[in-house]
Amino acid sequence: MTKTDDAPKQDEKSAIDHLREEMANYMGARLDRAAETVGQKVTDLTGRLTDVTENGGELPGIGSRLLQGESPVRALVSEKAKSAASGVADKVKDAFGGGGGGKPGGPKVTNMIEVLDVGVPLRVAYDKWTQYEDFSGFAKGVQSVSTEDDATTTWKTKVGPSTRSFEATIQEQIPDDRIVWTSDGSKGTTQGAVSFHELAPNLTRIVLVVEYYPSGFFEKTGNLWRAQGRRLRLDFKNFQRHVTLTDEEVEGWRGEIRDGEVVRTHEEAMEEEEGGEDGEETGDETEPAADETGADEDAEEVEEEDGSEGR
Repeated sequence: MTKTDDAPKQDEKSAIDHLREEMANYMGARLDRAAETVGQKVTDLTGRLTDVTENGGELPGIGSRLLQGESPVRALVSEKAKSAASGVADKVKDAFGGGGGGKPGGPKVTNMIEVLDVGVPLRVAYDKWTQYEDFSGFAKGVQSVSTEDDATTTWKTKVGPSTRSFEATIQEQIPDDRIVWTSDGSKGTTQGAVSFHELAPNLTRIVLVVEYYPSGFFEKTGNLWRAQGRRLRLDFKNFQRHVTLTDEEVEGWRGEIRDGEVVRTHEEAMEEEEGGEDGEETGDETEPAADETGADEDAEEVEEEDGSEGR
């Protein structure tokens, strides 16, 4: 073999040796840096331990691990893992019952306020709202509604994957004015009020205010994403469409409820309305009769005067 053939092999060997040397230098630098970092941590820890010894106090987590025989590196890794786990636990606690929003440890609350204007008279808007069993026809979040009595209804609703049933009790109901209710179910409770305001003869403003207290894992998860608020907003708009575009006349519940008790039934309210209308009609009929009688009397007096003058 000639010298010319040996030259490429020597150059290749030299390049490999140089690469190995550079790799060794790199790994050495990384190890030195790691050792320096750990050394600094240990130095800081030594200072903290000295401070505890001289001034009294509680040993930090790493210090207690070192006293139990763990190596400085392992103690640092263990404390970092513990800190990360604690952070995750705090986030879960905040999400499902603890911290932030309301009283410490208290239930999460979703506050919902919606305002809509509908192009119908005040009475029409109110009457159609009281037809609760019709809600399942236009509200996608309502599966069914059954009326137990004048103040109590049972609702079956759905928000995303969560289905829940609850019983609603009307606490106050004033015709053409407002309805205030509370509800209780296995997955949450609510307090709500809806009020009706006449803006013009054919324009009514409806204000809806609801506080929702979720209960259970899935309900609280939905609460984080405000799923209930979005569902309520969409169904409220569906009511706006329903009441504006539906020409069908309905007879709403015209009774009155105060403090959860019916103080005037629907039948009593309708009788009072009909009685008032009858009274107005009767008054209109009697007034012309009185005028006619008066006119006849005046005519007789005129005739008597004419007869007297003639005689």
